[in-house]
Amino acid sequence: MTKSTGPSVSSELRARREGQGLHPDDAFLRPGRIPHIWCPGCGLGIALTAFVKALQKAKMDLDKTCVVSGIGCTGRIAGYLYLDSYHTTHGRAIPFATGLHLVNPELKVIVFSGDGDIFAIGGNHFIHAARRNMDLLVICVNNFNYGMTGGQSGPTTPVGAFTTTAPYGNYEQPFNLAYLAQACGATYVARWTTFHVYRTRDSMAEAMLKRGFRFIEIISTCPVGFGRPNKIGSGLEQMRYFKERSVVKHGIDAREAHLTMGGEIIVGKFVDDERPTFLDMYREQVEQKVAQSGGEEA
Repeated sequence: MTKSTGPSVSSELRARREGQGLHPDDAFLRPGRIPHIWCPGCGLGIALTAFVKALQKAKMDLDKTCVVSGIGCTGRIAGYLYLDSYHTTHGRAIPFATGLHLVNPELKVIVFSGDGDIFAIGGNHFIHAARRNMDLLVICVNNFNYGMTGGQSGPTTPVGAFTTTAPYGNYEQPFNLAYLAQACGATYVARWTTFHVYRTRDSMAEAMLKRGFRFIEIISTCPVGFGRPNKIGSGLEQMRYFKERSVVKHGIDAREAHLTMGGEIIVGKFVDDERPTFLDMYREQVEQKVAQSGGEEA
C-alpha cells in the first residue's frame, strides 16, 4: 500500500512541474518509479497516459482523488500514480474502495485494475457494488488473460483463443464485461481499446464527473501473454488489429457487444443514466425513519 504524506498532492505536483522542468504529465507520476516494468508493446502505458490526461481534462481535485488497484499487471498503475493510491490484495480493490468512499464521501474513488483481478476472484464484489450503485469509477484493462502469472485463461478469454492453460483453444464462455456491468445496474458503461486514446481519455473524464457506479473497459494489447500464442503479433500489429476490427456503436444494448476471436470489437458508450446512489438511498431511509419517530434518531 502506498500513500503520499506531507504537503497536499496538488501543491507537490505544482512544485515538481514548475521547479524541475518536467513534462506536464510526468508530474503525475511518482519520482523514481519510471521506467516501468511492463512488457514492450503492452497497452498499460497508453491506459495510464489517458488517465493522466483525463484527470487534467476533468480538472479533478487531486487532494480528493484516490486510486485503488488489486493484483496483476494493471494493478501496478496505482503505484506509478503520484496520488493517494492503494495497492490491495487480489480481487479486493472494490471493497477497499467502497470503504474509502463510505468513510469519506467527498473523495473521488477510482478502481483501476485488470480483468482477472476484478472479474475472477473479485467478481462477487463487482456485481454487488454495481447493484448498490456505489459512487465509484471502475476502470478495467482487459487483456484477455492472466498476463503477470504466465498467460493463463481468464474470465474474458474468448472461445478458441490459445493460452498456456488452453493449448487446444479456450472452450469456456467468457464474460461480456460491458453487459455484466449494465445488467448489474451501472449508471455509466463504456468500452474502448488502447487504439482509441482520445476517446478513452474523454470517456474517463466524463465518468469522473458523474455519480454512481461507473464502468469503463479498455481492451488492451498484450503481445506476450495473448498476442504471441494467438499469432496476432507485436504491440504495433495488435494496434492495427484494433483499428481494423473496432466498430463504434453508441447506445446499443451491451448484450450485443459480445467479443469473439477475429470478430468485430464493438466499442462506444453503452449506458449513461442517473439513479440514486447507495448513500442517497441510505440517507433517504434514515430521514424517513427519523420523521416517523418524531425527530428522534434510532
